[in-house]
Amino acid sequence: MKAMAMSEPLSFLKMNGIGNEILVVDMRSRADRMTPQLARSIAAEPRTWFDQMMVLLPPKTPGTDAFMTIFNNDGSLSAACGNGTRCVAAVLFGEGGREALSLETSAGLLNVWRGEGDNVTVDMGQPKLDWRDIPLSEEFRDTRAIELQIGPIDAPILHSPAVVNVGNPHAIFFVDRDPEDYDLARIGPMLENHPMFPERANISLARVMDRGHIVLKVWERGAGLTRACGSAACAAAVSAARKRLTDRRVRVALPGGDLVIEWRDDNHILMTGPYELEYRGEIAAERLAGDAA
Repeated sequence: MKAMAMSEPLSFLKMNGIGNEILVVDMRSRADRMTPQLARSIAAEPRTWFDQMMVLLPPKTPGTDAFMTIFNNDGSLSAACGNGTRCVAAVLFGEGGREALSLETSAGLLNVWRGEGDNVTVDMGQPKLDWRDIPLSEEFRDTRAIELQIGPIDAPILHSPAVVNVGNPHAIFFVDRDPEDYDLARIGPMLENHPMFPERANISLARVMDRGHIVLKVWERGAGLTRACGSAACAAAVSAARKRLTDRRVRVALPGGDLVIEWRDDNHILMTGPYELEYRGEIAAERLAGDAA
């Protein structure tokens, strides 16, 4: 599919959610649309590099505030990005003085509200725990630990991950030492593209420090090593609680900072954390037209 050339400069906000690099692009009043090719090209420029690009579009469902299309830096689509959603919410809060919003993605509706200080809470919805919904290529009735390992069969480096879908597929390997001890930059791509995951997967290493504290390192599907991933933090918290390793409210420490994750009794996952605006900018129409050619 040929990318649509953009006739006007494209304004953007460079933001981050605890180090998760986010580019927010508002296309609600534009006739042109973002494409995977353009997203890859924009990510290739250091000034506009991103883990995820959050593209704001007009709402599709009455009563919602905007529709979000989410691109990874390889041009692939993502159905969820909790850190990016907090950044988008901060932008929309500033437009109308709102304290709560309803945002829509391809995975469904996300309710968001302002917390104390620079904190924003996102209702990430309900986790999908059945192997068909994650999805997996093989049947596993108990997704708290599936048969998957990497390394020698008698001394695997990693094994028996928990799997869950929180907008995107996630595999969480629980480890008993610092996740930084593992070469996730090498292991992550192999596991992301493992045949077990027909839609690829986010790969996380989680160390449970106590019943209220998890340390997490993430290889993000379509983005690579990341300083933070909100949906992975949710997936790790749910998986740890399912395995009775933690309580249902935990602090998840990622390289970029901490998130508070609460898996409520109604099965909804609440994610709370800060956001930061780094700078504003625009991409010239001439460059965008060249990228689309």
